[in-house]
Amino acid sequence: MEGKTVQILDDKGIMRSITRIAHEILEKNKGPKDLILIGIKTRGVPIAKRLAAKIKEFEDFDIPVGLLDITLYRDDLSKENLDPVIHGSSIPYDINDKTVILVDDVLYTGRTARAALDALVDIGRPSIIQLAVLIDRGHRELPIRADYVGKNVPTAKNEIVKVRLQETDDENSVMLENL
Repeated sequence: MEGKTVQILDDKGIMRSITRIAHEILEKNKGPKDLILIGIKTRGVPIAKRLAAKIKEFEDFDIPVGLLDITLYRDDLSKENLDPVIHGSSIPYDINDKTVILVDDVLYTGRTARAALDALVDIGRPSIIQLAVLIDRGHRELPIRADYVGKNVPTAKNEIVKVRLQETDDENSVMLENL
C-alpha cells in the first residue's frame, strides 16, 4: 500500500458534509441566534464561510464569520520554525457571551484545536465554544472532540489527509495518502 492515494470526498461529498453540519449546528443551537463561526487558518476559513452561506440559505440569517491565526499559540512552534509567518486574526465581532463555533478542516491530535481555544480566550469570553471539522481522523493526544464532523476517517499514523478547497487550492477534494 506504499504511496497509494485514495479519494475520501469529492466536490459533492464535501458539499453534502457541509450541508449536514450546517443543519446540525442549527438544530443543536436552536437556530442561528448568537452564533459566530470562526475559521482556523487556512482551510477552516473557507469551510466556515461555506457553512455561513448554507445557514443563510436555510434560515435567511447572516452568521458572522471570522478567521483565527493560531501560529503563535502552537506548542510545536519552536520545533517547526523559529521565525513564524504571522497573518493575523480577523474577528471584527464581539464574541463575549456568544456561541462560537471553531471550524477547521481536519481534527487529528487535537493540538490545533487547543491552540485555537487559547487564542480565542485571549480575544473574549464566549458563552459556549463548539468545534466543527470536515474530517476527524482520530489519533488524539489531547482530550478534545468535535461537536460536528463531516466524515470520520480512521487512519494510520503514516497516512496523511489532504483537504483541497476551491478557495485555496483550485479544486474540491479530500484525499488519503499512504506514505
